[in-house]
Amino acid sequence: MMGKLHVKPLLFAIALVTVAGMTIIALILSLVKHQTVDPPYLTQYGMVFDAGSTHTSLFLYQWSGNKENNTGVVSQKLTCDVKGDGISSYVTNPPGAGQSLRECLDVALAAVPDSQRRTTPVYLGATAGMRLLSLQNQTQADIILAEVAKTLQSYPFDFRGARIISGMEEGAYGWITINYLLEGFIKYTFDGKWIHPKAGRILGAMDLGGASTQISFTPKDPVKDPNSAIDLQLYGFRYELYTHSYLCYGKDQALKRIQAHLQKTTGSLTTVIHPCYHSGYNLTVALGDLYDSPCVDKPVPFDPTLKVTFLGSGDSQQCWSLMNSLVNLSNCALFPDCGFNGVYQPPVSGEFFAFSAYFYTFDFLGLAPRTPLPQVLSTVDSFCSKSWDTLLSQYPKVKEKYLRDYCASAQYIMTILLEGYKFNATWDQIYFVKQVADNDIGWTLGYMLNLTNLIPSERPLVVTGVQHSQWAAEIFFIVFALFLSLLILIVLCIWSPDSQT
Repeated sequence: MMGKLHVKPLLFAIALVTVAGMTIIALILSLVKHQTVDPPYLTQYGMVFDAGSTHTSLFLYQWSGNKENNTGVVSQKLTCDVKGDGISSYVTNPPGAGQSLRECLDVALAAVPDSQRRTTPVYLGATAGMRLLSLQNQTQADIILAEVAKTLQSYPFDFRGARIISGMEEGAYGWITINYLLEGFIKYTFDGKWIHPKAGRILGAMDLGGASTQISFTPKDPVKDPNSAIDLQLYGFRYELYTHSYLCYGKDQALKRIQAHLQKTTGSLTTVIHPCYHSGYNLTVALGDLYDSPCVDKPVPFDPTLKVTFLGSGDSQQCWSLMNSLVNLSNCALFPDCGFNGVYQPPVSGEFFAFSAYFYTFDFLGLAPRTPLPQVLSTVDSFCSKSWDTLLSQYPKVKEKYLRDYCASAQYIMTILLEGYKFNATWDQIYFVKQVADNDIGWTLGYMLNLTNLIPSERPLVVTGVQHSQWAAEIFFIVFALFLSLLILIVLCIWSPDSQT
């Protein structure tokens, strides 16, 4: 016999099942760990060619797709030295300037994943060597840059340009590099956060290249000359930087100017005594090579085929006096805020890193990274007084063209730092360095770091701690199970058995 319909038990069962079901769902949702996480950012890459006056180098950088206050956290992945001289030397063979880059480009090609190559920007920045060439022959400089660009565009990278950077840019980017590597701008904490140091250690930067030299630092007082000031915005903070680049005061050009000065003042076309060359050393130079730079005034009349021989005397004091005449201090006698050659410079402040030729010269003499001033002066004087034969026996593996110039380079460096920049009382604030945290010091990292502000930050979609597909399957199973249980209970309530016959 069919069961009777029980309305009140039915309503009670439905209510009971509904409340129980909602309670179970709430309990499950509260127990499941549901949080948002960001997947790892894709590593991005960037390349900068440093086309200097004497050589070219490639620097490959990498950084995570996320950024801190719109500035990428960049690190050096690899470097590659291009064989041969700087691109400015390819005046008679412009295509050769581009071809010289291929070996290092192939190295970078192997280092960057195939999927990342098309989005990897590549830049070439030419410095003082090309600045000088552009002064001599702008058309020729443009042709060389065009050939370089043609080669870079032939590779599967995102070519962003090949250009001559200004001296102020070179100085500013070198300053950025140093302070970035020393965590002066941003610092990684133990709890996994990037913070701006409340009392960041901001250092000055001094770069000595082949054709120019730069000094950059944040002075105690505002910069008085707007032409020497750069405002930088990094990691959400503003910095006012003093920077100046002395074109024609790089190491190689300075030593060439010394040769020309000696030749013109003596008036000799045969032999000239050179106090910065070691006794027993001699060097013969064609006048065409001696006066081939816009940094050197050509004599009139001028016969480029004639030759002059420089005879070393190893006179350290005369060499020092010669360098003082090269660094023009007379224009700075009337006002205190002056470096040399009549250039405005506020008083140096804080610690400084000196790199490039500064480091290579002092490292060879055993004076890096820091040595008391009296010991530096005695070491330079002792080295310059050695005979050429003594040096050859002491340094048999050093190339002669480098060995002959260490004395002159050291004397020139001391003149710039003491007489020009006036580090007499703060000498112990200078560190002669090449690398920091396995990264080379120079302008290229600062350049790449600054350019990351123009590269869009990668912002992937936020996903839940449990995958969407897994979460949906679990919810569906729970709802289906509750629905099935509810249906069974309803059926049991409606068709409850009637024991009466």
